[in-house]
Amino acid sequence: MKDVQQRGKFALFVDGVKLHATAKALGFDVDYKKLLEQFNSRGTLLRAFYYITVMEDLEYCPVRPLVDWLDYNGYTVVTKTIREFVDDIGRRRIKANMDIDLVVDAMDMAAYVDEVVLISGEANFRPLVAALQRRGIRVTIVSTAASEPPMVSDELRRQADEFVDLADLQAKLVRKTSAVRPDRPEHPAMPAERRRSPARPGIHVTGAPDSIPEAE
Repeated sequence: MKDVQQRGKFALFVDGVKLHATAKALGFDVDYKKLLEQFNSRGTLLRAFYYITVMEDLEYCPVRPLVDWLDYNGYTVVTKTIREFVDDIGRRRIKANMDIDLVVDAMDMAAYVDEVVLISGEANFRPLVAALQRRGIRVTIVSTAASEPPMVSDELRRQADEFVDLADLQAKLVRKTSAVRPDRPEHPAMPAERRRSPARPGIHVTGAPDSIPEAE
């Protein structure tokens, strides 16, 4: 990685579902404390966004402990409710896409950063990457081409200024589980609205408990 002076100010955008799927494809669980520390070393991290969908009709939300920990430890968490609907021919469908939320936030941050780091391999983000580059912003994509099939789209990888394969970071980001894991406490349903953490003067991370679940 280049030094801090060369990197300048940047923002981190984490597609939570895609990061979880990518890590699972590589056979490990992500330690989110280590993830933030890894990219914080690239330069001046202004904001780290984490996007995740939640169920509307569940009495208990299994990702609530993770979301709460992220909220208190340096991430700006953005959530959206998974909604069911019936299409024109009567089939039940699920709508749970946060691409627009991420795109809007990235464009909002464009005036304040020199670089955007996007943790996702979705081809849908190629126009966003191109739009940021036209504004003189460097874009780094984090995903993997080491899985079968690759989790990163070829067109997104080609568009990016830099591609970082998550497989190369696995040893630094793997979450070590304790031999004995405590029972997970039950939590009330997570509020189904867009949540943002309050602005923080800086990024400070404390240890995350081993019992934090991954985003399913």
